[in-house]
Amino acid sequence: MLMPKKIKHRKQQKGRMRGKSQVGNSIAFGSYALKTTESSWITSRQIEAARRAMTRYIQRGGKIWIRIFPDKPITAKAAEVPMGSGKGSLDHFSAAVRRGKILFEMDGVKEDIAKEAMRLASHKLPVKTEFICKDTQGFK
Repeated sequence: MLMPKKIKHRKQQKGRMRGKSQVGNSIAFGSYALKTTESSWITSRQIEAARRAMTRYIQRGGKIWIRIFPDKPITAKAAEVPMGSGKGSLDHFSAAVRRGKILFEMDGVKEDIAKEAMRLASHKLPVKTEFICKDTQGFK
Protein backbone atom coordinates (compact mmCIF):
# COMPACT_ATOMS: atom_id res chain seq x y z
CA MET A 1 0.00 0.00 0.00
CA LEU A 2 1.02 3.60 -0.50
CA MET A 3 2.65 5.50 2.35
CA PRO A 4 5.32 8.18 2.61
CA LYS A 5 8.93 7.07 3.12
CA LYS A 6 9.56 9.78 5.68
CA ILE A 7 7.41 12.42 7.38
CA LYS A 8 8.44 15.54 9.23
CA HIS A 9 5.81 15.23 11.98
CA ARG A 10 4.41 11.89 13.10
CA LYS A 11 1.02 13.28 14.15
CA GLN A 12 -1.03 15.86 12.29
CA GLN A 13 -4.17 17.86 13.04
CA LYS A 14 -7.38 17.14 11.13
CA GLY A 15 -7.77 20.35 9.14
CA ARG A 16 -10.76 21.24 6.95
CA MET A 17 -11.54 20.57 3.29
CA ARG A 18 -13.50 23.57 2.06
CA GLY A 19 -14.05 24.55 -1.55
CA LYS A 20 -13.10 22.67 -4.68
CA SER A 21 -9.77 21.41 -5.99
CA GLN A 22 -7.61 24.10 -7.60
CA VAL A 23 -4.78 21.74 -8.59
CA GLY A 24 -5.15 18.36 -10.31
CA ASN A 25 -8.66 19.00 -11.62
CA SER A 26 -7.98 18.30 -15.31
CA ILE A 27 -6.69 15.29 -17.24
CA ALA A 28 -2.89 15.40 -17.62
CA PHE A 29 -1.64 11.94 -18.66
CA GLY A 30 -4.33 9.58 -20.00
CA SER A 31 -7.46 9.80 -22.13
CA TYR A 32 -10.00 8.80 -19.46
CA ALA A 33 -10.25 9.78 -15.81
CA LEU A 34 -12.21 9.30 -12.59
CA LYS A 35 -13.10 12.62 -10.95
CA THR A 36 -14.60 13.21 -7.49
CA THR A 37 -17.81 15.14 -7.00
CA GLU A 38 -17.42 15.48 -3.21
CA SER A 39 -14.64 15.97 -0.64
CA SER A 40 -13.41 13.22 1.68
CA TRP A 41 -10.41 11.37 3.08
CA ILE A 42 -9.37 8.36 1.02
CA THR A 43 -7.19 5.79 2.81
CA SER A 44 -4.26 3.98 1.22
CA ARG A 45 -6.23 0.70 1.45
CA GLN A 46 -9.10 2.17 -0.58
CA ILE A 47 -6.71 3.52 -3.22
CA GLU A 48 -5.03 0.11 -3.51
CA ALA A 49 -8.39 -1.72 -3.73
CA ALA A 50 -9.55 0.60 -6.52
CA ARG A 51 -6.25 0.19 -8.38
CA ARG A 52 -6.50 -3.61 -8.18
CA ALA A 53 -10.11 -3.60 -9.40
CA MET A 54 -9.15 -1.51 -12.46
CA THR A 55 -5.98 -3.49 -13.25
CA ARG A 56 -7.76 -6.83 -13.06
CA TYR A 57 -10.62 -5.69 -15.29
CA ILE A 58 -8.36 -4.33 -18.05
CA GLN A 59 -6.23 -7.51 -17.68
CA ARG A 60 -2.99 -5.55 -17.30
CA GLY A 61 -3.52 -3.85 -20.68
CA GLY A 62 -3.19 -0.10 -21.04
CA LYS A 63 -1.73 2.22 -18.41
CA ILE A 64 -3.13 3.58 -15.13
CA TRP A 65 -1.97 6.72 -13.32
CA ILE A 66 -2.81 7.32 -9.65
CA ARG A 67 -3.11 11.08 -9.15
CA ILE A 68 -3.51 11.11 -5.34
CA PHE A 69 -1.09 10.09 -2.62
CA PRO A 70 -1.92 9.28 1.04
CA ASP A 71 0.47 11.55 2.95
CA LYS A 72 -1.77 12.53 5.89
CA PRO A 73 -1.15 10.49 9.06
CA ILE A 74 -4.36 9.44 10.86
CA THR A 75 -4.19 8.51 14.54
CA ALA A 76 -6.49 6.25 16.53
CA LYS A 77 -6.75 5.28 20.18
CA ALA A 78 -6.94 1.63 21.21
CA ALA A 79 -10.30 0.08 22.09
CA GLU A 80 -11.69 0.80 25.59
CA VAL A 81 -9.16 3.52 26.41
CA PRO A 82 -10.57 6.28 28.68
CA MET A 83 -10.77 9.93 27.58
CA GLY A 84 -7.67 12.03 28.11
CA SER A 85 -4.11 10.73 28.17
CA GLY A 86 -3.16 12.44 24.89
CA LYS A 87 -3.49 11.76 21.18
CA GLY A 88 -3.60 8.20 19.86
CA SER A 89 -0.83 6.44 17.98
CA LEU A 90 -0.42 6.43 14.20
CA ASP A 91 -2.97 4.09 12.59
CA HIS A 92 -2.89 4.66 8.82
CA PHE A 93 -2.32 7.23 6.07
CA SER A 94 -4.97 8.92 3.96
CA ALA A 95 -5.23 11.46 1.15
CA ALA A 96 -7.36 14.56 1.72
CA VAL A 97 -9.27 14.88 -1.56
CA ARG A 98 -11.34 17.93 -2.45
CA ARG A 99 -14.31 18.08 -4.82
CA GLY A 100 -13.24 18.08 -8.48
CA LYS A 101 -9.91 16.27 -8.05
CA ILE A 102 -8.82 13.66 -10.60
CA LEU A 103 -8.17 10.36 -8.79
CA PHE A 104 -7.15 7.97 -11.56
CA GLU A 105 -6.31 8.27 -15.24
CA MET A 106 -6.22 5.56 -17.88
CA ASP A 107 -5.00 5.19 -21.45
CA GLY A 108 -4.38 2.43 -24.00
CA VAL A 109 -7.84 0.81 -23.75
CA LYS A 110 -11.23 1.37 -25.42
CA GLU A 111 -13.67 3.81 -23.83
CA ASP A 112 -16.26 1.20 -22.81
CA ILE A 113 -13.59 -0.93 -21.07
CA ALA A 114 -12.15 2.13 -19.32
CA LYS A 115 -15.64 3.21 -18.21
CA GLU A 116 -16.42 -0.20 -16.69
CA ALA A 117 -13.00 -0.42 -14.99
CA MET A 118 -13.49 3.03 -13.45
CA ARG A 119 -17.02 2.07 -12.35
CA LEU A 120 -15.63 -0.98 -10.52
CA ALA A 121 -12.97 1.21 -8.92
CA SER A 122 -15.52 3.81 -7.82
CA HIS A 123 -17.35 1.17 -5.77
CA LYS A 124 -14.21 0.78 -3.64
CA LEU A 125 -14.04 4.51 -2.82
CA PRO A 126 -15.95 6.51 -0.16
CA VAL A 127 -16.73 9.41 -2.54
CA LYS A 128 -19.13 9.95 -5.43
CA THR A 129 -17.26 10.07 -8.73
CA GLU A 130 -17.79 10.71 -12.41
CA PHE A 131 -16.10 9.29 -15.52
CA ILE A 132 -14.67 11.90 -17.88
CA CYS A 133 -12.87 11.79 -21.24
CA LYS A 134 -10.05 14.02 -22.40
CA ASP A 135 -12.03 15.48 -25.31
CA THR A 136 -15.08 16.30 -23.17
CA GLN A 137 -13.33 17.31 -19.86
CA GLY A 138 -16.35 16.83 -17.63
CA PHE A 139 -19.16 17.17 -20.19
CA LYS A 140 -20.92 13.90 -20.95
